[in-house]
Amino acid sequence: MNSKFQPLFEKLTLRNGRELKNRVVMAPMTNFASHEDGTVSQDELKYYARRSGGAGMVITACTYVTPNGKGFPGEFGGHSDEMIESLRSLAATIKEQGAAAVLQIFHGGRSCPANLVPDGDVVSASAIPAEAEGAVTPRELTEAEVDEIIKAFGDTTRRAIQAGFDGVEIHGANGYLVQQFFSPHSNRRTDRFGGSLEKRMTFPLAIVEEVKKVVAAEADPSFIVGYRFSPEEPETPGITMEDTAALVNALAEQQLDYLHISLMEIDSKARRGADPSRTRLELVLETIAGRTPLIGVGSIHTPDEAVAALESGSAMVALGRELIMEPDWVEKVQQGREAEIRTTVSKDDQAELVVPDALWAAIINSPGWFPVK
Repeated sequence: MNSKFQPLFEKLTLRNGRELKNRVVMAPMTNFASHEDGTVSQDELKYYARRSGGAGMVITACTYVTPNGKGFPGEFGGHSDEMIESLRSLAATIKEQGAAAVLQIFHGGRSCPANLVPDGDVVSASAIPAEAEGAVTPRELTEAEVDEIIKAFGDTTRRAIQAGFDGVEIHGANGYLVQQFFSPHSNRRTDRFGGSLEKRMTFPLAIVEEVKKVVAAEADPSFIVGYRFSPEEPETPGITMEDTAALVNALAEQQLDYLHISLMEIDSKARRGADPSRTRLELVLETIAGRTPLIGVGSIHTPDEAVAALESGSAMVALGRELIMEPDWVEKVQQGREAEIRTTVSKDDQAELVVPDALWAAIINSPGWFPVK
């Protein structure tokens, strides 16, 4: 191995004492391959088995915590105890390859397609549609329903523990329900869950508290709890870097094992609420001030780019699309074969890469998402 890539293979001990074998994380990515009843399919198990041998930690695609939180066709569920066996198969598949298995827990909120939720009842913090063509106007959740969803995040965490996962990641990013409560665009409530910036943090912080409570009661002390967030929104009003600094500051006090920023480009600059000449990653790291590890992510393909992400202050680096295109990325870097790492795909690569049909169709038919040659 080239010595300049050694930082990628340093072990990392998290706050809870859990040791990760290296600093590379498989990012959570929807693969559209589960059965209609929410159980994990054999195609998904093969997909994860193919990619879990190198990374120190694998964060799964998101799993919905309530039936009305299903955000994608082919998404697997964590919403009932009947899903535990399905989840167990996924956890075992990942762990057998040597990676820590972390289940991402999620509710889609207003982003859920109406045909995927019971009675087409799409819900959110407020009855405000997303700024997207064809977006439905969601129903505003009652306070009692909000409390039920908070508890559901805890219940799904218990199922993850019983299924043998090494941790959970609360999905507070990418415009889904947790972010919808934090956003001034989607949250226009006047009760305890909305209004001021502090009240808009009530829901995400309550989920953190509930998850931590379940972990303390049910799990081994080494069980991992992480939180993913998006630093800004394009909408007006919308989340600004100033808002995110407040949320990240609160999260950094929660004794979490890591935070995970969601970025399309790791070096993207701030848009609003901070110095626009500085990167979002830099600003977030400044706010965290060493209190908890941060996973950096965003169009990282080469080992040089991954090392640069660590040098910027990230404790770990997540690879998403790159691990779909190159399942052996970690092994090739370790073996000094980085010149062989593939950074494009062709239409003939599906079988070799072990990618489920629906995900492969999305890759091939979504111009600009993947570099398809």
